[in-house]
Amino acid sequence: MGKNKTSVSKKSSYQEIGEFWDTHDLSEFWEQTRAARFEVDIQTQRIYYPVDCKLSERILELAKKRGVSAETLINLWLSEKLKQEKQIA
Repeated sequence: MGKNKTSVSKKSSYQEIGEFWDTHDLSEFWEQTRAARFEVDIQTQRIYYPVDCKLSERILELAKKRGVSAETLINLWLSEKLKQEKQIA
């Protein structure tokens, strides 16, 4: 973050900001906030594929061990496999 400080917490690192908000509530600073306008244009599309129950259980176990979601693990594996297939083709 450099030398910049956030307007509410007056902290200059993400660690310090996190510690500040661990002990404070936004309602304490509501008068210091202002309305924000922005647009969200989500282009992501999800397609679902059935997965065998036993396979799904194993995926969930491995994902938990690695500290990621099953969705993330599956996407990583599929991405790696597609790269391998592209190299072979």
